[in-house]
Formats: sequence, structure tokens, C-alpha cells
Amino acid sequence: MKTNDQLIDVGREVLEIEASALAALAGRLDDSFAGAVRLLRDCRGRVVVTGMGKSGHIAHKVAATLASTGTPAFFLHPGEAAHGDLGMVTAADVVLAFSNSGRTAELLALLEPLSALGAPLIAVVGDDASPLAVSATVSLEAAVEREACPLNLAPTTSTTTALALGDALAVALMELRQFKADDFARFHPGGRLGERLRSLSVKELMVTGERFPVVKTTAGFDETIAVLTEKRQGIVAVVDDAGGLAGVISNGDVLRLLANGRTAAKPAAGAMMSTGPKTITPDKSAENAVALMESHNITALVVVDDGRPLGLFHLHDALGRRQFWTSRE
Repeated sequence: MKTNDQLIDVGREVLEIEASALAALAGRLDDSFAGAVRLLRDCRGRVVVTGMGKSGHIAHKVAATLASTGTPAFFLHPGEAAHGDLGMVTAADVVLAFSNSGRTAELLALLEPLSALGAPLIAVVGDDASPLAVSATVSLEAAVEREACPLNLAPTTSTTTALALGDALAVALMELRQFKADDFARFHPGGRLGERLRSLSVKELMVTGERFPVVKTTAGFDETIAVLTEKRQGIVAVVDDAGGLAGVISNGDVLRLLANGRTAAKPAAGAMMSTGPKTITPDKSAENAVALMESHNITALVVVDDGRPLGLFHLHDALGRRQFWTSRE
């Protein structure tokens, strides 16, 4: 049975081990770190943060820190990415991957498609000779001498250093961008965001006209891909001959077709689309739309009236996409 003093000693030892690892990491920072910060600064899309297991939890937090300090970012689960969510990544994005071993199978499976896409990769790894580190545009080594776990097994010291290195990237990026207190307040509206979403309707925020990606069911493969690429909404609405909504095609749908080798015949839009998409009417509040998207884990809704599509409501517009981009010009 451990005494109180013994338990306190254990706690102190853990903190000392992790503090020592952080001090060592600080001493090893070099030009690669500065290169990673500049790569993030020059990103014209979003920072896609990914990791598996405990590294995934770290990636979640780093994505949130980046987003709250002026860098559009989101977490991408590497397992889901291999099953269609990779469609959320564009060549304009930068991928930030966390893996202690640098040999996580789910991350390594993304290397080839990310390379083909042309999205730069920053790897935070514990082994700079690992496949992930070697394949990265910039590799940041975050090795630790030992875990704080007495068995040297449970991720403790390694996750602490990874998290701290993610914070270091975010803060250095703030300095490089000269991010000020008023900028911080703009990304933390708190109740103001809820008030904004309640006061605005779907009609006021939806994408319409030339910005609204829409094709007929008979549209050819090349035409459909062109519209999906040009409009850059991540989704295209598909309408029937009568103008009614027949379905939608997302970036993920196209990637799944590619993965299954079904694009060789260049199917028409009607053969590629997903039927029964989630929709909303223009009179609903933006708050209703966001709640619907969150409940179904999607980022866009087709706005309809009597079954006919009027436009597209995108989560990024609801949260103020224009403010994000304006702050980065």
C-alpha cells in the first residue's frame, strides 16, 4: 500500500521526466521548425491535422489551437480518410501528422494519395528515420528518452512533447502573422456566434447563382468533376430533367469511385450520385442548419423549396468563412 508521500514522489517523478524531455526538445529545435512554421503561414487552404490513437487526441487539440489563433484547421481521422474523408483535403492545404513511431499503418496508407494530391506534409515523429518522417516535406523530431509510465509503455512523455511542439508551432505562427488580441477576440465570439446563427436565416447565408455547384443527372463525368473542382464547395447537387433534386456528389464519393476502379468508364452524374441527401428549407435559421449538419457529421446542406434546389448552405459560411480568409490576406 502506497503512502501519501510515496504517491507524491511518483507524481513528482512523472513531472520531472516530462519536464526534462521538454527541455531537451527545446534544445533540439532547428531550421526545420522554422520551415514548418513558414509552410503553415503560406498555406492557402486549411491545415489538416491527423494522428491515430493517443496521437489523434493530440492532433485534435492542436487543430483546435490553430483554428482559435487564426489558422483555419480541422482534424482528419486517418482511418476515415482512407474511406472517403480524404476528399476534404485539397492541394492548397497543408497536412500536419502526429505519430510517435512514424510507422502507423493508417497514416502510411495516406502518403501516396497525399503525394499525388500535392498537399505538403509536416510530420511530428519520435523517429526521424521512420517512413513517415522520410516522406514528409518537413519532419520535426520529437523523440523522448523514456515514457513516464513505469513500464515505459503507455504514451505519456511522448504525447506531452508532441502536444508542446504543436503549441510551439501555433504560437510561432501567431508571432509570424502578428496575431493581436483583437484578432483573438474575433475567433472567440462565444455567445455572439450563437446569436448570429439564431438571427440569420439559411436564405441569407446560402450559396446561390454562379457559386452554386449543380449538374443534371445526364452530365458527363468530366463535366461533373469540372463543376466540383471549379466551385470548390466539396459537393455538387444533381437535378433531374424536371429540375428536382435527385442526389449529390461529394469529393468523397469521387475518391471512393477512384479507389474502386469505377471511373475508367467515366459514369454520368446520375450513376455517381448519392441519393437521399440531407436538405433544408430557406426559411430555417442558420442555427437549425448547423445543428442538422452536426447531427449527421456533414458540412453542407442543399437548400430546397418543394423539392427543387435553390442553393447550398455550407458550415464554413455559417461560421464566417469570409472573416477567416480576410484575416489572412
